[in-house]
Parts: sequence; C-alpha cells; structure tokens
Amino acid sequence: MEGTVTARTQGARVAIIGGGPGGLYAAALLKRLDPAREVTVWERNAPDDTFGFGVVLSDETLGGIEHADPSVHEAMQRHFVRWDDIDIVHRGVKHTSGGHGFAALGRKRLLEILHDRCRDLGVDLRFRTEAPYPARLAESYDLVVAADGVNSTTREAYPQAFRPHITTHRCRYIWLAADFAFDAFRFEIAETEHGVMQLHAYPYARPSPDHHPSTRPCGPPNQFGASTVIVEMREEVWQAAGFDDVTPQESIDRCAKIFADALGGRPLHSNKSAWTSFRTVVNEHWSHGNVVLLGDAAHTAHFSIGSGTKLAVEDALALAACLEEQPSLDRALAAYEEERRPVVASTQRAARASLEWFENLASYLDQPPRQFAFNLLTRSRRVTHDNLRLRDPRFTAAVEREFGCPPGTPPMFTPFRLRGLTLRNRVVVSPMDMYSAVDGVPGDFHLVHLGARALGGAGLVMTEMVCVSAEGRITPGCTGLYTGRQGEAWKRIVGFVHAQSPGTAIGVQLGHSGRKGSTKLMWEGMDEPLPDGNWPLVAASPLPYKPGSQTPRQLTRAQLTDIREQFTAAAWRAARAGFDLLELHCAHGYLLSGFLSPLTNHRTDAYGGSLERRLRFPLEVFDAVRAVWPEERPMTVRISATDWAEGGTTAEEAVAIARAFAAHGSDAVDVSTGQVVAEERPEFGRSYQTPFADRIRHEVGVPVIAVGAISSWDDVNSLILAGRADLCALARPHLYDPHWTLHAAAEQGYDGPGAVWPAPYRAGSRPPRTGRTDAPKPRLTLGR
Repeated sequence: MEGTVTARTQGARVAIIGGGPGGLYAAALLKRLDPAREVTVWERNAPDDTFGFGVVLSDETLGGIEHADPSVHEAMQRHFVRWDDIDIVHRGVKHTSGGHGFAALGRKRLLEILHDRCRDLGVDLRFRTEAPYPARLAESYDLVVAADGVNSTTREAYPQAFRPHITTHRCRYIWLAADFAFDAFRFEIAETEHGVMQLHAYPYARPSPDHHPSTRPCGPPNQFGASTVIVEMREEVWQAAGFDDVTPQESIDRCAKIFADALGGRPLHSNKSAWTSFRTVVNEHWSHGNVVLLGDAAHTAHFSIGSGTKLAVEDALALAACLEEQPSLDRALAAYEEERRPVVASTQRAARASLEWFENLASYLDQPPRQFAFNLLTRSRRVTHDNLRLRDPRFTAAVEREFGCPPGTPPMFTPFRLRGLTLRNRVVVSPMDMYSAVDGVPGDFHLVHLGARALGGAGLVMTEMVCVSAEGRITPGCTGLYTGRQGEAWKRIVGFVHAQSPGTAIGVQLGHSGRKGSTKLMWEGMDEPLPDGNWPLVAASPLPYKPGSQTPRQLTRAQLTDIREQFTAAAWRAARAGFDLLELHCAHGYLLSGFLSPLTNHRTDAYGGSLERRLRFPLEVFDAVRAVWPEERPMTVRISATDWAEGGTTAEEAVAIARAFAAHGSDAVDVSTGQVVAEERPEFGRSYQTPFADRIRHEVGVPVIAVGAISSWDDVNSLILAGRADLCALARPHLYDPHWTLHAAAEQGYDGPGAVWPAPYRAGSRPPRTGRTDAPKPRLTLGR
C-alpha cells in the first residue's frame, strides 16, 4: 500500500559524495540501520589522505555516537587523548584554567576506524574516484548525501536551490602539527614587528607508554605524542610578514621560530598544508529533491571552537534518525533540517563571535593578563562567568580580585563612576517607549512604571525617548519636555525615585522622531501612519521610512537651528527636573540618526556626504545640549553601530562616530544597532549587539553601555568582567520583572551595597518558605 512506503524503504540506494568523517559515519549508520541498503561512498582522495591532524569532540557528540553505534565509540575510546586545562600565554605570562574537559584523536585514526566500520557493514568505498555529477546520481539513487566539504561541488551545482551565502573572513591560518603532545589546550599570542599572531594548539595522540619526558623527540610522531598546531593572523599581518612570498617549508619554519617557546624549539610538520582564509558557509535550504547537504557543505563553524567534525557527525546522526522515523523521504529531509538548523545556527553564532574576537585580538592586548585570559575563554559566549566559576573557582576568583570585586561581590554589583555620578551597580533599565502620555505629559503610569524599576535595584533607570517638540513625537502617546507642565510632571517622577530609591540614578533620553514620527501606538500598528490627525515630518532628506509612510520635508538651515534650540530647551527643563544623566538619542533612524547614516542622508550641502559632514548636525546639537547641561552631570549618546543593510553605517564608521562624540565630551556611548531602514536584516542572537560596543570601548577608550538580548545576570557578569562593556542595559527583562536586579543579587547570594532592598521590601529579600520539601532551592551560595 502507498501509505506504508517509508523514508527507509525509499532510501534503498544511497550515494554519498565525500569520504570525510561526516560522510563515512552517515554511510555506516545508514547501512547498520538497514543492512539491505546499497550505500556507496565516493572519495576522490586516497584512503590515508587527509588535510588536518587532530579532531576534538564533545561529550554530547560522543554520547550520540555511543548510542547509535557502540562499536565505533569503543574503537574511538581506545585512542582518545583527554585533558581538562586551557593554557593562555600572553606577554610571557601563562594562566591556566581547568575543568573544561576535552577529548581528541587523530583525524587519520578516526578515518581508519570509520573505514573499517563501513567495510564490516558492507559499504562500497570508492577511493581515488570522482563522484558522478550530482544530477546523474540523483537520477540513479534514491538518496544523495553531499558531504563534499566547504568547496562542495554539489552545492555549486544547485545554487538556486540551496541559495548559499559564503563570507570570507579577515585572517589567514595554516594547519600544522608538532611531534609531541601538549598537556593542555594552548593559546599563545606573539606580538611581532609585523603585527599580532596567535597559536591554537591541542594534543591528539598520547606518547607511547615507554616514552620518558626528558627524551627529545626524534622518532615517529606517535611515539612521543602529537599535537595540532594552527597559526593564525590577520591578512595584513600575513602580508607584512612576507608569508605571501615564501615557499611552504619556509612558512612552516618561520611559524616554528615565532612560537619556539611554546614548541620547545621543536619543528612543525605539514600535511599538504596551505595558508587559507576561513569561510563561513550558510545555506537557505539544505535539500533539493533527493539531494541533501551534510557537514561543511551545508554549514561551517570556525575552528577556534572546534565544531567542524562535531557538526558533521551530529548531522549524520540526525539524518539517519529522521530517515528511520519519518514516513517519506521528503518528510525525513524536512525533519532533518528542522532539527539541525537551530543547533547549527547557535553554533555558528558562537563561532562567529569567537572568530571576530581573534580578528580583533590586537584591541585586547593591553588588558591585565588574567582579564585577557577570561576574555578569551568567554569569547564565544558559550563559556560564561558562572559556568567558569563552577569549572575553575580559583581562576575566576583571581580574575574578580584583579578586576576589583570585593570578596563575594559579583562583577555586576561593582560601582561605576561617570563624571560626578557614581552608579551603585552596572545594570541599566534601558529606555523603553510606553506610548502612554497625554499631550506629552507623563502621568501616573510613568510614575509607577519608572518608580517600580527604580525600587527594583538597577543602578540607572532611563526614561523612554522624551521628545523635544510636539512634531518630534513618534506617536500621540509619546512623552515630551517642550512645555513647563511636562517638566513639572517629570520633576515629580524624579523626586519619587530620589526619595524612595536613593541608590538609583534616573536618566532622561532626549530625541526627535524625524521621518519615523506621526505613527500609531505600537500595539495598534508599529510604524504605521496615523489614519488621521497627522503632523508634518522633517528629516535629513525627503525619504519615507517605508512604503506607505509619510514623506518628510528636508530640513533647511533655519529649521536646523530651531531644532537645536528645542533640544537645548528640553535639556534645560530636564536639568530643572533633577535628572542625574542625559542621553542624546542618535540611533534607530530618528532625526539625529538620520543624519549619520548614508542610507538616510542624501544631502549635498555641508550636512551631507562624507561622514565628517553627516556628523556635523548631531555634534552641533550635542555641543548645545552639553553647554546647558550641568557640568557635574554626565551626558551620553546612543548610536546605531550598524544599519544591518548594504551601504549603511559600517563598523569602522561606528568607531569614528563614537570617537567624535567622545571628543566632544560624551561620558559614555550607548551602543545599539539597526532600526534605521525598514529593509534591514539583523543578525539576532544572544548579546548580538555587544561586539560593536566591545570594539568601540577598546578602540576609542570611552566607556560603553551594551544593549541587545542581554537577558541573564550571568551575561552581565561575563561582559563586565571580560571588559567588553562598562554598563549593561536590559529592556524586556525589566518589563517581565521590575525587580530583576534585586532578584539577580538574591540568586547569587549577594546582599552588599550594590543591591540594597527598599526597607518596606526587605522581608521579601529571601524566597519564602513554602513548607514543601520538594521545592527547588535558590542558588544563593553556589560556588562560593
């Protein structure tokens, strides 16, 4: 019957292109699950050809292998090298962090194990043989698995189906090997006359049992153990060092000389190794008809988090399981992609963060050695402060002491000073538009909203964007500071915060909507024009925000002067209201942001064109506001560090923008991204905007406020301790929990000066006893 046809029976003949670990393991699994399957693997290289040396696998991956095929797992176990430590060497200082847990084996050994398993099961292995063209295989076989690597010919054969996006990155690297086993995962930094170079190394083969440590290696590599050694540097450093103009052996010898201390003077070895640039591969689709991508053909993740083979093996596990479980091939391939895509996307985000950290390594060289080591360990955001505190409490405590944390104080609860203002902790309630004002006047809702968050323990509570004129509102529900009545209403709110939560500062964010004004309340239709009662819009250039939006008028020189005066008048009222800090909103496509971005500023006068000219009006406004804002009170600026759109603000321009505002007296830069143009394509993810803040902090030397999907106190501690941000602003977590900061303190067992509960709330500063013995226990003293 038609209803009984399954993916398993449809996949009776399977062609696998590529004999790497992913392709071989897929072949073994598919044949083991159904011995009647005809499984053929094409590999154009010889059986013992491989590019690379060691393979690192996680316990999670090994568990999947053990469950799916115990014999493969058992064979691998016999050859594993296991270790726990990571050594980080920088400027002659080595710091070691333990408790990490790695398992590695030689890539050739892994291939031999998989070859043997495939032969035992009856898989047809065809080495030194080019696979037939994918279209021919697709006609002759029920399933074609393309495991043909980063340069996949299968992917190239169907570009319109798979829709690949390939990004080439800024560093050159080369895979080499050493004929001894390091005793840890080792990162070493070399500052040369040509620039910064880095070494990534780890063991993959143990010394033979009769090897004496004092014996200098001179025999077969595995007699003395072996290690993978990767040397990496930025393209411009690679060229300056002359690596582009030497023979392969000269390259290898130079690398060995540069890292002679790490290698103990021993040589490095190559296996057809060549300098290359890493490419991130992303495909919109992983299957086309009966052809499916697996491993590097579908996705790549930078070697600095050791995920290439891991992902390929996990792909094979998932594909085999889906073919076994689903009723048809189409359903199986869809389920495979649905299962694997979120995991791969998460890994690629972590790998991208790690890759970019190493690309920008030079920015961190002046950090204190332990902070530098902590920064490196947490670079991908997969290892965090709390996680590392559990793995290696001694190392983490040393980093905290060096940072200046008093004993028992989490980094987020250390104070921070901006000009004459000292914040009791590093948590900021991010500006959030509430759309609940009448005629720009904040009312009881704003008193309760901001008052509740001030009582919740944050170091700084920010207002929503407060508009400098009625025409500068985003919606009819936006607050303002363009009338005396509005000023008095804000004074009432500021007074409440100061009286009832004396440890909390309150800041005002001033802005003008520009071309994004005269729209409905958010819950009625975000960025949609009002059906009636619209007011005219103005902007840097006469460009509507999106189709159907009102087209703004281009501001004249006289109107620019008027708007600058509106900002100064609002700042004067803010000072009288008693705000502790003022932030100028130059982000998210509002008026001042519209001048900064080349996508929204098409002017040909002195306020458009080059970045210097695009900066002119925002800086004029900043200077005018700073002139009337009290000298002892800090002033910050919020920028969009990227427009997430082609032709928009670049990361380099964001650094220049931040540098310009810092030169004009900005005490900190609040680094956000996007919302400048409607056609943006943000790369969302945990803490996804933080790298922009990190770069500005280290290149400009100005304090930064990090924002964007920072949702846990562990994230805040990690970012602060690593030196990637000075303050962390959270929005949605504070909507969910006004007492987020105080609850974070309780969960960490902290009750010091950075987290003081209001007197009426102190009885609730510890979770109530429920009388239940099975209730979960709060983690108050974990790891301390």
